[in-house]
Amino acid sequence: MTHDHDLVLSPTAAQTEAALNPPAGRTGTDLVVETLAGLGAATVFGVPGRPAPGTSAALDRSGLRYTGLRTEHNAACAADAYGRITGEAAPLLLLPAGPGALGALTALQEARAASAPVLAIGSGAHADSFRGVVKSVHTVRAASGVPSAVAEAWRSALTAPHGPVWVDIPQDVLAGPAPLPVVTGVDATPEDLVPRVELTAVAADLLTRAARPAIVAGGGVVRADAARKLRQLAERLDAPVATTSGGAGAFPRAHPLSLRSWPADRAATGLLEDADVLLVVGAGLDGLPVPFRPRGRLIQIEADPAELEARHPALGIHADARLALQALLETAGERTDPAAGERVRAVRDAVRDQDSGEDGLELRVLAAVRRALPSAAPSFWDPTPLTHRAWAAFDAKAPGLLHSARGGGPGYAFPAALGAATADPTRPVLAVSGTGAVPRSVAELATARQYALDVTWLIVDDDDQPGPDLVALAVSFGVLGVRTSPEALAADLAEALAAPGPAVVHLPVTPRTPAPAG
Repeated sequence: MTHDHDLVLSPTAAQTEAALNPPAGRTGTDLVVETLAGLGAATVFGVPGRPAPGTSAALDRSGLRYTGLRTEHNAACAADAYGRITGEAAPLLLLPAGPGALGALTALQEARAASAPVLAIGSGAHADSFRGVVKSVHTVRAASGVPSAVAEAWRSALTAPHGPVWVDIPQDVLAGPAPLPVVTGVDATPEDLVPRVELTAVAADLLTRAARPAIVAGGGVVRADAARKLRQLAERLDAPVATTSGGAGAFPRAHPLSLRSWPADRAATGLLEDADVLLVVGAGLDGLPVPFRPRGRLIQIEADPAELEARHPALGIHADARLALQALLETAGERTDPAAGERVRAVRDAVRDQDSGEDGLELRVLAAVRRALPSAAPSFWDPTPLTHRAWAAFDAKAPGLLHSARGGGPGYAFPAALGAATADPTRPVLAVSGTGAVPRSVAELATARQYALDVTWLIVDDDDQPGPDLVALAVSFGVLGVRTSPEALAADLAEALAAPGPAVVHLPVTPRTPAPAG
């Protein structure tokens, strides 16, 4: 084996000029932002206030756009959503990283649970605090190590499974002079996570010979941009498909093989348990209902090795969902199952029967939201009873358009929606929260107005505790505020979404947590 192969290593004329004639006054922070720009970053998130010495000047010299939120937690939520929407690592500058930086921990935990690529950069004695939360920690000792550490963190954040990373840079390195050339050449291409062929061969054989195959699709399908391949495989196998909360939109709701349900619905659980071969792709097995008693063989495709075979033995395939599904498409035979449609209809009928026995408030609200929300607009949901129902009853329309908090609790939706609007200002964004999340996020109404972000915040009552007049509160920030009713919701919400800038729509009703179907 030889490593003696030719690479083009000579700099371009422009790179040579920049390296030999760096601008005066550069610091270690310049190395950070130059590296981020070289990696392709366009926006960085942070918090307003007193920046670390040289940070503002370095950002001005770099041309990177800066979006400042009011708290570290909310800035990390915004970066999380930016990463989900763009598929790129979202830089989060927590400089100087005082005690407030620890406020980002729960938001980064949410990013880790959702495999959102966030590149957090801070200074101080925080690396150990973040080590158990983020995917990887990268420590810098000297200015010369900044470009390599930031590039390696970028690669880690974008290598499957995606996730948040932390770069720890001492304050004296950030503030000190940078006697180094301008950073112009940076390569941090993420590595492909390719499935092992012997495993996909066995999986394809099991699925081809199965009598009652079924599929559970999770967020890994969305992140890998593998929805089309999932649909092709389901159609080849004639296999019913359920999606997890993270996999919303990964499979068309109107498709004849769609269960229009998530795995925790009892009717869907029964079908999945009865499958003689169950393919779980892009989801951890701990996302299956408890208890879950599969009677057949499990196949799991998962990029995170820690999630493989968690709680249930399976044929574990450690791979990116898109590459693994491609391998199965190239190997699996075609099968026809005349009874598949009947099994799917039975699940749908059971869910419909359960819905018809309720007063229907939650479904009416979700239907109104769906009518008002443009089909290409993303939405972000805090944990509420309405969100619980949305996982099964709300049509996301496409992959990557419905996002709900998984690991960080209330207070995620609104700042996340601001990050999504920053990523793509051409379409409106919806945030859905309960009143319990308002105190955690309300300061970001100032951020939404400052940057004129097209985010509409739908707030429903979720407790009986006294609270502020939400319409008056919105108006006090200079933001449109509307109080609505279930009957007027579709029209009021559509008007708010169509208006430029932020808006608050308060729906003073209290949804119930639904009982499982079946």
